[in-house]
Amino acid sequence: MLTPEELRTRADALGWFHPVDLGQGVVANGLSKGPFLGEAEMPDLAGKSVLDIGAWDGYYSFQAERLGASRIVALDHYVWGVDMAARQVYWNECAEKGVLPDHNRDMTDFWRPELPGRRAFEFAKEALDSKVEPMLADFSTVDPASVGHFDVVLYLGVLYHMKEPLQCLERLRAVTDEVAVIETQAVHIDGLEDQSLMQFFAGGQFIGDYGNWFVPTMDGLRQLALAGGFSRVVPVVEPPANAGTPKPSALRRALGRVPATGPTSHPALTYYRAVVHAFV
Repeated sequence: MLTPEELRTRADALGWFHPVDLGQGVVANGLSKGPFLGEAEMPDLAGKSVLDIGAWDGYYSFQAERLGASRIVALDHYVWGVDMAARQVYWNECAEKGVLPDHNRDMTDFWRPELPGRRAFEFAKEALDSKVEPMLADFSTVDPASVGHFDVVLYLGVLYHMKEPLQCLERLRAVTDEVAVIETQAVHIDGLEDQSLMQFFAGGQFIGDYGNWFVPTMDGLRQLALAGGFSRVVPVVEPPANAGTPKPSALRRALGRVPATGPTSHPALTYYRAVVHAFV
C-alpha cells in the first residue's frame, strides 16, 4: 500500500477534473471547484446497479460505490481518448481566425488509442481497491443493448455537450430501469420561468467552450426527458433564489472565459447547474 505521501506524489502527476477522494486523507487536485452532487441529490443507491455515463476520473462512480451500489460501470470515451491539450491549441487557433472548429478531428487527429485521459481513473480505482468496472464506449453511438440495463443511471455534466439532446435522452431511457439522474447547465430567464426553451451555442459563446451546444430552461429539460420516454421528472436542483436579479456579465466574472457582452450577458439570464430525477 502506498503511503499518503506517495499517494499524493503520484496523484499530482496526473490530470484530474474532480476532487476525487483517494483515501488516507488524500484528495486529488481537480480543476473543477463544483458544485458537486452529494448524497442528498442522489436517489437511494444501496444495493442498486449504477451506470455512470461520462465518468471521466470516476468521481461519481466511486461515490456510488461508497453509497452502497452493488455494481457500478464507469462509461466514457471522449475524455479518456482525446488529447485535450492538442485539441485546445486547435480551438485557440480557430478562435483567433474567427472560424468554427471541425469536431471530426477529435476522433482522428486528436484521438489517442492509449487513452491518456483514463489514467487518473485507473489510478483512483487501484488506490481505492475499487470494483468499479470501466467501459470504453461513445454513448451517443453505442448500441444500448451492449451497455445493458441499470437501476440508476448518472448522466451528469453531459447533456449540454450533446448535439442531439433528445436522441441522447431516448438512449438514456433505453438503459434505465428505475431512475436517471440528469445534471446539466441550465438557464433561468426572468419573466419566462415556465417556458420550455433552449439556447443554442455554436461558436464557443458559452464558457468559451466549442463543445457546449444546448442550454435548456428547467421546463425545457423536463420536456426533453418526457419526450425521451421517461414518465415523471422531479427537479432536485432548481434556479438559485436570486434568479432574475440583474447580473450583467455575472458569468464572465465567475469564469473569466467569455466576452463582457454577448448571448450569456443579458441581465434577465441566470445560469446554474440543474439536476432532475427522471423516472421510468
